[in-house]
Amino acid sequence: MGVYRACEIPETLYYDVERDVWVRLEADGTVTLGMTDPAQAQAGRIVNLTFKPVGRLLRRGQSAAIVESAKWVGPFPTPLTGEVVAVNEGFRRDPLLANKDPYGAGWLVRLRPTHLQEELRELLTGQEAFEAYARKIEERNVHCIRCAE
Repeated sequence: MGVYRACEIPETLYYDVERDVWVRLEADGTVTLGMTDPAQAQAGRIVNLTFKPVGRLLRRGQSAAIVESAKWVGPFPTPLTGEVVAVNEGFRRDPLLANKDPYGAGWLVRLRPTHLQEELRELLTGQEAFEAYARKIEERNVHCIRCAE
């Protein structure tokens, strides 16, 4: 895992760097999406998430959820086209999941992608993703911290 200014960037994931979204390919053919560590740090403490309903078909770039934080309200855009198959219900109990564990318990949405191979080509992974995030973190002067209990 790469770390830059305390921001974790796991090199095994795919990233839409522009939208600050990570993608993990699952064994069952679905994909899991979440906010990156730099995104959660910039947003601040998450106070609420409003998800699109399970079963909704989303095109690449459409909002899969609305994120409300102490500093910001805005969309969580999907970097892939697909059907919403699950949302992280854990946020109902703990809205800080993305702040505490952005790549684990803090995932947001699972999709069944419909154009995976062609759209994955638009995402970065590995060292290329880490270097792109290091530049973005530097440009925005981001220092990642995690919310405590």
